[in-house]
Amino acid sequence: MSLSSTAANLVTLAAEGGEHGGNHQSLNAYLTGGGALFALLLLLWITTRFNRDR
Repeated sequence: MSLSSTAANLVTLAAEGGEHGGNHQSLNAYLTGGGALFALLLLLWITTRFNRDR
């Protein structure tokens, strides 16, 4: 399977399911973004705690 035929299949698949918008009813964008921000800030805080040699 070539890259162009794969891309054409994905475009066709996306066009068929386009009427739903792709959003699930239970997903809240603010909650998802806030959770991701919290996780990244937590990882940043952990990284800076372990890098005390500077």
